[in-house]
Amino acid sequence: MAIGWAPGAPAGSIGRPLNGEDVIVADPESGAECPPAAFDEHGRLTNADAAIGELVGRNVVERFEGYYNNPEADEQRLRRGWYWSGDLGYRDGDGWLYFAGRTTDWLRVDSENFAAAPVESILFRYPGLVMAAVYPVPDPRTGDQVMAAVEMARGAVFDPAAFGDFLAAQRDLGTKWAPRFVRIVEHMPLTASNKIHKPPLRAEAWETSDPVFWRPGRDLVYLPLSDDDRLRLRQEAAEHRAPARR
Repeated sequence: MAIGWAPGAPAGSIGRPLNGEDVIVADPESGAECPPAAFDEHGRLTNADAAIGELVGRNVVERFEGYYNNPEADEQRLRRGWYWSGDLGYRDGDGWLYFAGRTTDWLRVDSENFAAAPVESILFRYPGLVMAAVYPVPDPRTGDQVMAAVEMARGAVFDPAAFGDFLAAQRDLGTKWAPRFVRIVEHMPLTASNKIHKPPLRAEAWETSDPVFWRPGRDLVYLPLSDDDRLRLRQEAAEHRAPARR
């Protein structure tokens, strides 16, 4: 699929389909087209659960050459006679498209579904931050919690108090979007094409030797995650049969 910037594109938009391509935002389960995104006066997406779906090309199938010796992957991409990109996105009322991450970047926190990319876009505003990855980790009781890995610029130091104040000032931050855990990495894991490689981050969760800060309550107050905290999280996960990270 070809999507490109055009004059008049709103901030944050990736543009519109090019070359007459028929691109929609579709519900991955039903295939129905998702409703347009709605924003409040601060630019916060208010209907993420309904508006975010998978970017689907309905007239581009013939250009897809397929994966080498992987028919299962081909079937995942070609459904209903359409090409399913594996990318999440949403469309505003004027037809502008926005990227919302990969399909593996869905998070479900307190019964609310949302994608990682809008949260990452907000984190990139934090002074001194050069890279950020947002991903789900298991809630010790049910669903997901938001975790972020951040890489700071050389000479910059992560200040948990300043970070909490920064999040509180972001008026377009969704009510469930603030990270529960923040991991400080020296070097973000990257793929061969220099994209952030999230699977090892998700797998390790907070069980890492890197510094991790967390907010044990609802307030945006971040504290160092101690070994005792990790032990309590493991115990709580075992009690509620949530997947434990070791």
